[in-house]
Amino acid sequence: MFRLHCETPEAWLKQSKGYLPLLLSDHAHCERKAAQAALSLMVSFTDNPSISMQLAKLAREEIRHYEQVLSYMKQLKIAHQNRTSCRYAKCLHAQGVKHGPTATVDKLLIAAIIEARSCERFQVLSSLLEEPLRSFYHKLWLAERRHAIVYVEFAKTQQSDIVVEERLQTLLAYEANLIMQPEECFRFHSGIPMQSLQVA
Repeated sequence: MFRLHCETPEAWLKQSKGYLPLLLSDHAHCERKAAQAALSLMVSFTDNPSISMQLAKLAREEIRHYEQVLSYMKQLKIAHQNRTSCRYAKCLHAQGVKHGPTATVDKLLIAAIIEARSCERFQVLSSLLEEPLRSFYHKLWLAERRHAIVYVEFAKTQQSDIVVEERLQTLLAYEANLIMQPEECFRFHSGIPMQSLQVA
């Protein structure tokens, strides 16, 4: 799999255990959004049944993950909290080309990057959290890694490998900048927590 340009900051990891109810609520929200993203991308592949079917399968997996997060929250007696999203996904999508042949490539690469960041955070969280979340996040790490790879492979059906790789690196650089910037709210994909951290 491609490499992210930065690792999750230590400050975010230190905050994660103290904000576990919020972390899980936002994680559930992210899984639901990931399923929606996979379904929306199917429109770009109506002439490619193979990719359309793979996207449908991916969407089902994301919904299954959503259900699993809610199940663990119930098991841990954690109430679901509806909170506003952090800037992460919105800012990434704002960098994408909106029209033309590159638009689909950007959507796929942004989806891949989001999956890769989720994968990276699942891996580090699996070493920090206690059971049953430890094992759960380890399993999700393996799944999200595969999703990130698949999205890049789909992008390479639209443009040459060189074009896709150059665009991927540009978006990865932007993503790293987001992750390394201070952020007032704490979410699954948020940046470095500020001292005056807000959860709203």
